Amino acid sequence: MAKQILLGAILGLLVSCKQPPKRNCTDFKTGEFSFTTIVDGEEKKTTFHRTLDTEVDYFEGKRDTSSVRWINDCEYVLKNKNPKNKSEEKSIHIKILTTTDSSYTFEYSAIGDKRKFKGTAHKID
Repeated sequence: MAKQILLGAILGLLVSCKQPPKRNCTDFKTGEFSFTTIVDGEEKKTTFHRTLDTEVDYFEGKRDTSSVRWINDCEYVLKNKNPKNKSEEKSIHIKILTTTDSSYTFEYSAIGDKRKFKGTAHKID
């Protein structure tokens, strides 16, 4: 009887364990993407094109170019190449948390800022 209870407990633990989130980050190192966020209660859309070392963002008719420095397959740092003010001089750390076939969820923050934000980028074909 004790063996059956122990076996049942072990099986229960195995069944309750979740698979780790899927992270095929290399699928999203380059390409064209879109990202939608809420700014001051209004939905805003950004599109961007990323190569291994450069990202070009398009937001409200304006174009911004940043250098991309990959820390590992799932983390990178963006640094604005032409900052127009102090806040644009801060680099942004981005960490890909999960992936699907056509999107990735990420966490981002300005270097040195403790606040972290999350978003989802969708690959544009």
